[in-house]
Amino acid sequence: MNYRDLSQKLIELDCSADRYAKAGHIVWVNPVSETRTTIPNWGDRDLHDFTISVILDNLGIPEEEFRKQCANESVEQEDSG
Repeated sequence: MNYRDLSQKLIELDCSADRYAKAGHIVWVNPVSETRTTIPNWGDRDLHDFTISVILDNLGIPEEEFRKQCANESVEQEDSG
């Protein structure tokens, strides 16, 4: 999953990009849990699974909820296609 895919999922989970940080990183905020984290924007390169897990943990998003959101979206795409 690259930055763009991850950011779309985070927006669906009510998170938002707050500001740009150094070296191509972006600070994201989860207003529900009042937490924030920095996410690397590597363009089309995939983020490592461990990196995504840490991002979700930092934002207070259970990984199961995130994976469920990803699965629901893929099912919706299949139904509409």
